[in-house]
Amino acid sequence: MFAFAAPELTLQFFIAVFAVLFIGVSKAGFGGGLGMLTTPLAVLAFGKDAVGIVLPLLCAGDAFSLYHYWGKWEKRNLMFVLPGVIVGVVVGVQLVDLLNPRQLNIAIGCIAVAFVLFQLAKEKIFAKEGVFAPNYKIGIPCGLGAGITSSISHGAGPLIALFLIPQRMPKEIFVATTVFIFTWINWIKLPFFAIDRSMVHLPLFTKNALITPETLWISARFLLLVPVGVWLGVWMNRRFSERAFLKFVYTALLLTGLELIFQFERWF
Repeated sequence: MFAFAAPELTLQFFIAVFAVLFIGVSKAGFGGGLGMLTTPLAVLAFGKDAVGIVLPLLCAGDAFSLYHYWGKWEKRNLMFVLPGVIVGVVVGVQLVDLLNPRQLNIAIGCIAVAFVLFQLAKEKIFAKEGVFAPNYKIGIPCGLGAGITSSISHGAGPLIALFLIPQRMPKEIFVATTVFIFTWINWIKLPFFAIDRSMVHLPLFTKNALITPETLWISARFLLLVPVGVWLGVWMNRRFSERAFLKFVYTALLLTGLELIFQFERWF
């Protein structure tokens, strides 16, 4: 378990702070899936407990964002992705249960790298596409993929973006709708992360709960960094080019993902 007092974990502590701050920063209007950097960094800081530690912090960030964007979302989009999300979350938590810590790190790293590649290619992907009306035919597969990747790494951004971007929404409505959908995804995951099979005697839940009193205590110690991250994101928005900042974030995300996959520190 993560310990702040140990001198050898000083770097891990600062990585953890950086990761949690990005939850807030990503909610402050930069967009582009900035929060995708959180889980890979959290894995470097917290190890196998990272996914369970991060989820309550994401829920807190969603609550803060919902207040800011209240009522500005396109509610019908949730209807199209929600059935797939529910099934995807159930499937995803089973995969988390089957993967050992090393395999989970590789999965999270691959999702991080794939997200960066998606961000680089999305403008070309959607350049020739016309505006499309959301529907179950596209929404359910996107929701299914989002539920699975979100359960493994809180990394549903590319799948939700694939569904929302072609609708050509105004920026504020797009961000609000994204926040609205992710709030549902994260709150749906909560019982699956906090309850294990011994408590409900159902195979749908994980063998061991991912959110425990110990992980909740760690989450609580970092909770105030979420609104601080929001303030920091607003401040940075006013002073830095969004394009340049996103390049930095995607570079950091790519390097972090590759580190989780290949563990470069073991080479030296």
